[in-house]
Amino acid sequence: MYETPIYNFSAGPAVLPESVLRTAQSEMFDYNGTGFSVMTMSHRSDVFMSILYHAEQDLRQLMDIPDNYKVLFLQGGASAQFNQVVMNFANGFKRVDSVVTGNWSEIAHSQMGKLSDAEIHLAADGKQYHYQNLPPVSSWDISPDSAFVHFVINETVHGLQYREVPKLPEGMPPLICDMSSEILSRRVNVSDFGVIYAGAQKNIGPSGATIVIIREDLLERCSDRIPDVWNYKSHVQRDGMYNTPATYPIYISGLVFRWLQSQGGVAQMETINTLKAKTLYDAIDSSGGFYINNVHPGARSKMNVIFRTGDTRLDELFAQESTTRGLRLLRGYKSMGGMRASIYNAMPLQGVEALIEFMKEFQKRYG
Repeated sequence: MYETPIYNFSAGPAVLPESVLRTAQSEMFDYNGTGFSVMTMSHRSDVFMSILYHAEQDLRQLMDIPDNYKVLFLQGGASAQFNQVVMNFANGFKRVDSVVTGNWSEIAHSQMGKLSDAEIHLAADGKQYHYQNLPPVSSWDISPDSAFVHFVINETVHGLQYREVPKLPEGMPPLICDMSSEILSRRVNVSDFGVIYAGAQKNIGPSGATIVIIREDLLERCSDRIPDVWNYKSHVQRDGMYNTPATYPIYISGLVFRWLQSQGGVAQMETINTLKAKTLYDAIDSSGGFYINNVHPGARSKMNVIFRTGDTRLDELFAQESTTRGLRLLRGYKSMGGMRASIYNAMPLQGVEALIEFMKEFQKRYG
């Protein structure tokens, strides 16, 4: 065991609550007196079906998901959804509207047209802001005749987040959102979306599971020509059991949902996350320019805080020295450099405070 507390600032796979890991440890060889590990039990057994059922019900409670939305635990990560949403929901449509605000939405935009005849229309492009601000929803060039509007609500690489959750007016196409890096971090109205999807490995559980929340009427768009493994309707008709699901990641995700309930639910997490982000951004802004964050204050992510010193040598030194203090995985994304602190739900305020203490000490030595 480490004497110094270890704080994991990775963008994903990311930090998990200690109590969840300890529960998983205690149940590794024997889940609930069954004599089986969840890793080795049949996905069709009554025991695992109960795990899956309770995970879904707890997620529904936490997000207040309406009854006319289906919940699936799929595989392939959020990246698979870039194509899957088009395959399922663009049939018979000539256009899909795509909002690009950073790394992941740019990748999504490039991928969505590969398995569809629909035009992938660039509805907004954050490049005009050098990915340091977000195109206002009012500026999105969207058509009522489009199949849907796709966007990423939180960009982990560029440290951007729509602080006000986008909502489209009546008569507009359904909104499809990649919510991977902020799901369950704040309250959202699920009814404002046609589809929400999220890879679990950032703010829920380990890699391997992808949550997809689908408004039921959209399933009528799913053509029988789509192979069943990619067809949302086929997964729904088989209660998420078309093929073997990612059983262990689903189990851990369920434990995280229970942990969130014990912490006071999403509303309480939103309060804590706002405090963590404000505390860290205040430390950056009060450093006299030693630490730099160029993101517009109204678009700064509460989940992924990027910063740099302006000196690549010092940035590398920061990453190295912080590791010896138990502050792990703070290097920025490969194309960005600098530092990135991912402060998801499971990152305690103490972790942010420990980072700020080190930042101040580092500045005294090298500033």
